[in-house]
Amino acid sequence: MMAKTTEERMDEVIEAYGFEGTLVSNQPFGNGHINDTRVLLYEIGRMGRLRVILQRINRNVFKNPEQLMENIVNVTAYLRRKIEEKGGDPLRETLNVIPARDGKFFYKDSQEEYWRAYTFITDASCYDVVENQNDFYETALAFGNFQALLADYPAETLHETIEKFHDTRNRFAVFKKAVEDDVMGRAESVRREIEFVLEREKDANFFSELIEKKEIPIRVTHNDTKLNNIMIDNKTGKGVCVIDLDTVMPGLAMYDFGDSIRFGASTGEEDEKDLDKVSCDMELFELYTKGFLKGCDGKLTSREIELMPMGAKVMTYECGIRFLTDYLQGDVYFRIHRPEHNLDRCRTQLKLVADMEKKWQTMQEIVAKYNK
Repeated sequence: MMAKTTEERMDEVIEAYGFEGTLVSNQPFGNGHINDTRVLLYEIGRMGRLRVILQRINRNVFKNPEQLMENIVNVTAYLRRKIEEKGGDPLRETLNVIPARDGKFFYKDSQEEYWRAYTFITDASCYDVVENQNDFYETALAFGNFQALLADYPAETLHETIEKFHDTRNRFAVFKKAVEDDVMGRAESVRREIEFVLEREKDANFFSELIEKKEIPIRVTHNDTKLNNIMIDNKTGKGVCVIDLDTVMPGLAMYDFGDSIRFGASTGEEDEKDLDKVSCDMELFELYTKGFLKGCDGKLTSREIELMPMGAKVMTYECGIRFLTDYLQGDVYFRIHRPEHNLDRCRTQLKLVADMEKKWQTMQEIVAKYNK
């Protein structure tokens, strides 16, 4: 059988969902790097217009789309109940998955590709960079509230959608193997970066050891807490909805906090070549800490809060390891746009780690201020 054209496949998927109304527009949507996303616009007679998000799940990244969708459906159903209990709007404050005609929350097309559909959240936007401090604070509140709403959800029932995603100990082991194999002959030229990573092996093991000792709880975590995974209301400027739930799985609250700091409190771009421009902004660190803990609404333990600076350092360190590993392996995972792009990315992360170490006491004092 001949493979279908992109247009024919799109027609097949849309037919499988049977959306109401007349399709008047079908356009690419968003700046995501993983899944292919479209926004469909329908005319619904006198009811006006309705938008739907249609997305193809990237099977190269997510090996088991059906388990992934099981996670999302169960978590969003739980969130809707919690939001309703608080008098909120579940159609706007969490993702709402639209079932296909057959009742399943995904559609597997004739080319073995998986698709899903969401109700479009109107009058709200996502931002790729921190344009003002209010947006950063609102993302902190939203991700903290996400923790609070899911505090009692049984994390052990969730599937691991990307194996060992935030297992820093495992990332370190993979890195050491990449150094040893040195398939591209690059190790000698990045000896300084390699030594920086190796000197901090204790940081790679830190959270794994605490988990093994059961000193900190496993929670439902988002695991990709960047600014652009929060919908911000266009009128009020308030964080409305946490999106991109593909990496929702068991983890640590410190992971979600730390990844936000790594991304949002840095004074430089993730691939900035001039490392003098890269530091961890303590004003933004405090702003996010305040918002995140307010959103968490007392659901975290005092020990978890105490470890938030370590979460920031370890998530940044882990990201640096991943970029350096990919550089050593020949840039096989992260998309690059220039030679040594992954090396530049690695260096910004390691610079942030070094800067956090210099500001460690300040970070601890800021967190202690809100650990009440």
